[in-house]
This record gives sequence, structure tokens and C-alpha cells, in this order.
Amino acid sequence: MAGSARHLGVVVDTSRSPYVRLRPVSLARVRLSDDFWRPRRRINREATLPAQYARLEQTGRLDNFRRAAGKIDAPFSGVYFNDSDVYKWLEAASWTLCTDRDPDLERMVEAAIDEIEAAQRPDGYLNTYFALERASERWTDLTHKHELYCAGHLIQAAVSHHRATGGDHLLRVARRFADHICDTFGPEEEGKRPGTDGHEEIEMALVELYRDTGDRRYLDQARYFLDVRGRGLLGGREYHQDHRPFREMDRMVGHAVRAVYLNAGAADLYAETGDPTLLAALERLWHDMTTRRMYVSGGIGSRYEDEAFGEDYELPNDRAYAETCAAIGSVMWNWRMLSISGDARYADILEHVLFNAVLPGLSLDGQSYFYQNPLSDGGSHRRSPWFGVACCPPNVARLLASLPGYFYGVCEDEIRVHLYAEGDAEIPLEGRTVGLRQRTRYPWDGSIEIEVAGEGEFGLALRVPAWCQDGSARIEVNGETFHGEAVSGDYARIRRPWRPGDRVRLTLPMTVRPVESHPYVAENAGRVALMRGPLLYCLEQADNPGLDLRDVVVPIDGPFSAEYRPDSLGGIVALRTPAEVARPDEGWEGRLYREARPRTGEPRRPTAGVTAVPYYAWANREPGRMLVWLRAR
Repeated sequence: MAGSARHLGVVVDTSRSPYVRLRPVSLARVRLSDDFWRPRRRINREATLPAQYARLEQTGRLDNFRRAAGKIDAPFSGVYFNDSDVYKWLEAASWTLCTDRDPDLERMVEAAIDEIEAAQRPDGYLNTYFALERASERWTDLTHKHELYCAGHLIQAAVSHHRATGGDHLLRVARRFADHICDTFGPEEEGKRPGTDGHEEIEMALVELYRDTGDRRYLDQARYFLDVRGRGLLGGREYHQDHRPFREMDRMVGHAVRAVYLNAGAADLYAETGDPTLLAALERLWHDMTTRRMYVSGGIGSRYEDEAFGEDYELPNDRAYAETCAAIGSVMWNWRMLSISGDARYADILEHVLFNAVLPGLSLDGQSYFYQNPLSDGGSHRRSPWFGVACCPPNVARLLASLPGYFYGVCEDEIRVHLYAEGDAEIPLEGRTVGLRQRTRYPWDGSIEIEVAGEGEFGLALRVPAWCQDGSARIEVNGETFHGEAVSGDYARIRRPWRPGDRVRLTLPMTVRPVESHPYVAENAGRVALMRGPLLYCLEQADNPGLDLRDVVVPIDGPFSAEYRPDSLGGIVALRTPAEVARPDEGWEGRLYREARPRTGEPRRPTAGVTAVPYYAWANREPGRMLVWLRAR
């Protein structure tokens, strides 16, 4: 199956957007053959997606469409936004079919699309919750009932299916619904209904539908939905990002998933319109999030209450919400900011969030999920095979399915390498195709070799991650030292006449880095988190039996050793370091509080050492305590 030449396999199609620096590379042109991402994408295709489809059947989500079409007589099943889980699954399955032929998955996709099409109303409206006895309630509660959110996910599924397979079956359904939305919502003076979405999503979807079809109505409608925020149509609450107009926002507030989805949609609008007030707001919000409201894992949304951002530096560990969907939304937003600016800091955050905030949301076998992602736990927080509110499972699946599309970008006659993994790519560049082959064991090893299969003069830019200390990254071209700049947090740009077989080697230091948090994050005072390369580490009870992890004190200056363990947790590099145990002093038996006394130092004793494993892999073994932030000396 094949899509149109323009759109084939492009996840976010900024190829003709006038206000971006980077052009996308189709995921169909990138083949990952590494031992880290390839197995996860294979599990996603072979295990996760079929299991999720079975859940869609078992929980009545697909039956809701059959009910709306008059095929079965049954009550509506589940929550009013359950349609969106079907659409996200369809998007994941479609991107999977773009890179891997799978007849069974194709049959599931076509069966789901048939059920969706049959449920659509004659006027284009499509939402199974409001299909029958609640038809009179359509569009009456945009603040809470997620109609536009579900519509957005339908549109995104349809666009992905069109770009992945070339089929327009679902796209026709989505366009009829989008046309209905455009006819319904807008200024009262045009005879339309004022309103916008309580859960953002429709903005991104309509811009992508505009990119896919060229119909400017969809772009204008997305701009309308953003422009009317902050006017009280949703009650004026921060929770819905309705407290002030978007262009005046300077703090990340409210429901975290909704906030980053809104920002991703605003970034899409900037890419098409060049409105500088949008970009200024986006930059303010990004700075606020990354310097005051983001966990060391890259997770966002610290409060269980309202699934919301907290105040500045409010980042509790054991009760961190850090929803998996919010991390995925952060990836989506950072990708768009990277495309707009070409600035490597967005790629740095994207990679960090991907490894440390998205991946923990999925078990190693691809069969269970985290909704919340705490940074410390006593052993009670475990993944679940599904949720009543099941937004996270298909969201993880669609990101893994589309992942190859995030590795490369093109800026005029320069290829940008954003992410690293063993594999091959064929990248269109000014009327020709340049082949690249990556050889690396990243993220376990910092040696990355890129072989060029192409000739002629062009630029090749390799991202030097911000976690590298300046001057620590080394670059060689055909065995000779590259004397250009290789600044941490930027791209090292190599421009030369290339010949087939030329090789570039980037060597990144894989030292262990103890990091500390801002002093205002009081819970982390005197503590460090361990990182190596792009990965965050944690202590788990399974690796440190007999120790109360709360008593462990690690040395800031090491020594740390790294050992590859191919048979542990799917193959990981584990860290070892000497440590001490500092238990509470005497006199606490039976007490929670006592009169303060001068401290003479805690009694400490050495241990045989402790073992840390990547945070993304925690809770895949027997339950036990887990800690990211460790006492340090």
C-alpha cells in the first residue's frame, strides 16, 4: 500500500509550511535495526496493538459504533470519550502499516473503519455517546464532554491512515465531520455557534487536515478555536487554559495534557501563519515548563488534583502524577518547536522525555501501562493491562509506531540527525536521495558512526546532546579529527563534498552524572539523581535486597561502574557504586516527633555497593521500593 508522494509516511507534514526551518523525513524512509527501539516497535506491532484491539472489543468501545449504526441493541458502554481510544489505536495501527506489512493488522484496521463509517450521521456528525438518545445534547457541553477532542483524534487517525496506506476511506469520513464542525462553530455574526474545546486536540488535527487536503477552511477553523480561548466560553478556568487569551499566557497551568496539546496546536498554527505573537507565547511557556515545572524524568503535571501543573518547583516524588499522555504531548510540542526553530534544545528535551517519561508508561512486554509515573514508590504502584479511562495505552502505541519519523530533518541542503539508533535512512535532499547508515549501541554506548551513501556537497549536522560537557564530544571524518565546533546542546555541522562510503564518527562521553535539583524543590534537598547518557536511573529493591533504600547514601564523586547485562530487563546497562547506609539515630522508637537536638552526624556503615537500573524499566519485576532521588554525600 502506498500514500501520495507528498504525504507518504510523514507524521507532522511541515514540508510546505512557510514558517519552519526543518522539513520532515518520512518514517517509511527510516529503518531501525537496533537492539533498543526495534524490539519495542516489534512488540508494539505483534503484541500491543492486537491486545489493545481485543480490549476495544471487550470493553464495548467498538460496540458503541455498532450501536450507533443500528447494528446492535445495547446501552452505551463506558465513558463519554471512549471513541477517542479507537481513533488513537487506528492511528497507531496505520503508522505501523506504513513500515511493516501485517495482513492481520490490516484486517483489524479495515473492520474498525467500517464500523466508524456506518455510525456517522447524515450531516457528518460522529460521536457514539450522542448518537441516539442524547442526540439533542450535541455540542451543548463543550467544556466537559470532549466532542471536539474525539473529533480531533478521528481526524488525526484519518490523516495517518491516508498517509500510511494511500486509502481515503477514513479520510472521507473525517472530512465530512470536519466540514460539519466548520459549518457549526464560529462568530455569531456569521450565524454560527461560539465555542471551543474543553480538552484540546482539535487544533492540531485541523491543521494537519489542512496540510493533507489543502482546504484552508480547516486552518481557519483551528485558528478560531485557539483565538476564542480566554473569553470565558469554558468558564474562564486555568484547568481548561481559558483564563486568558493564549497570546498573553506565560505560565504552564491547568490540566497538563490539555496544556501541551494546546501548545502543539499553536505551534502548528505558527508554522502556517507566522504569527509572531504565537511564537513569543510558545517560547515563554516552554521556558516556564522546563525551568520550573518539569521532573528530572521530563514528566510534567505534578498534581493528582485536576491532573495539573503545580506551582513553581512543586515536584513531589512519591505522589507525582506525571501522566504518560502528558509526556507524549511534550514530545509532540517539542517536535514542532524543533521544526520551527531548528534549535537543538528542543531535540534534547524530546529525547529526554522519550526515554525517561514516555517509556516508563509501558511494560517491557508491551502488555501493561502506567497512567501516573512517580519517582519514588514503596512497591504498590504497578502497571495495569487497561484502564477505564484508557487514553495512555493507545497513545504510547501511536508514538512508538511513528517513532522513525522523529530521527531526521532537512534544512535546505543540510541533513539534521536528531536521534541516534542503529539503522538506515534514505533522505530526499534537493532533488536527490542521500543514504545514511547509523552504527551504534546508543543509548548504552556513546560511539555513533554514520556512513554516507551519496555524493556531492551538502551539510550533515549531528546533535551534540546538552548532557555532554562542552569539549567532551569528539568527531572524526574518515578517521581524521573534525576541527569545527561541537558545542553541547547544538548541532555539529559538517559541510564538505561527500563520496559514497565516507564515515563520520561521533563519540559522546558516557560518564555517570549525579544531578541535583533547584534548592526550591525542598523534597530533593541533599539528594542526587543519577544519569548516564540520555537515561535516568533509579534504585529498585530487587537489585538491592536487605537494604532500606531510604537509608542509602551515595557518593557524589563516585566511583561508578557501568555493566551491560543482556539478560536483565530486556538488556540494560546497570550502574554500581559504593554506598553507605545511614539509619536514623537512636531514640525514635515509638515516636514520630521529638524535641530537636544538635546533630552529631548520622551513624553510617559501608555497604557492598548498590545497583541502579534505568528508570524506564522499573516495576517489571517483583514489587518493592523504588527511588530516583538518593541521599548523597
